Amino acid sequence: MSYTTITLERDGPLAVITLNRPDAMNAFTLEMGAELRAAFDETDADGSVRAVIVTGAGKAFCAGADLSTGAETFNAVAQAQASGTLDDRDPQWRDSGGRLNLRIFNSHKPVVAAINGASVGIGATMILPMDARIALKGAKFAYPFTKRGIAWDGCASWFLPRVVGVETALDWGLSGRTFLAEEAHEAGLVSALADTPGAVMELALERARRLIDGGAPVSVAMNRRLLWRMLGASHPMEAHRLESRAILHRGMSPDAAEGVMSFLEKRPAAFPGTVPESYPPGWPWDEDPDY
Repeated sequence: MSYTTITLERDGPLAVITLNRPDAMNAFTLEMGAELRAAFDETDADGSVRAVIVTGAGKAFCAGADLSTGAETFNAVAQAQASGTLDDRDPQWRDSGGRLNLRIFNSHKPVVAAINGASVGIGATMILPMDARIALKGAKFAYPFTKRGIAWDGCASWFLPRVVGVETALDWGLSGRTFLAEEAHEAGLVSALADTPGAVMELALERARRLIDGGAPVSVAMNRRLLWRMLGASHPMEAHRLESRAILHRGMSPDAAEGVMSFLEKRPAAFPGTVPESYPPGWPWDEDPDY
């Protein structure tokens, strides 16, 4: 598939998605959101891809939503409101950042952010459902929604406090202030800091390989989903139910036999299972809620 606002490249078992509007500091558009969702569909369907890295072209990661049209951004909503036909529960008004982050949340493959520059608004929320975030020292971050007179996007009110804690989420989200990668690292939003943009990608590649090297692809994918899902569970019994089924099916798989034999024979494992082809019947067993 060809893309206009992003690029998708393969590097062995890794896929690299690059936000590709450098002249606009990779500002997010509806088209970019749709292309990013399509790219994750593509990486999920490709059994040769084990992990995904997301980065930006040029000097920024993503400077936020493209507001170049000013107030016209909300013209369609205003027209519906004026005509008396606005239904705020209608799926046509779904937040595009939230749709993207739900797609990343459901990725079959681990996702690593290589934050090569400014990460603002949707640029700072799209990284939240990713599994590790590597940032350039001095890169600027902000959740400036209150300063724009709007509200969170990207399901950030769910993700951000789970990543950094509610007090830090309130600080950043209510003040809308700009902070640097160093503060983000101290708070746990950023996993590691890099001195140069090139080093950001090197560390991101290293982190992605660390997440997948030596592990069975199906087990990595299932554990990722289980961990993220259980952040919202009401009781550990929910984890016990799903883990019991997962252990049962994984234990019957060729991957389990290979894992045991490779351990006993003191050699690297060669797991035969691929994602999504080798998932157990009916996986995932917990369906997404309706909008």
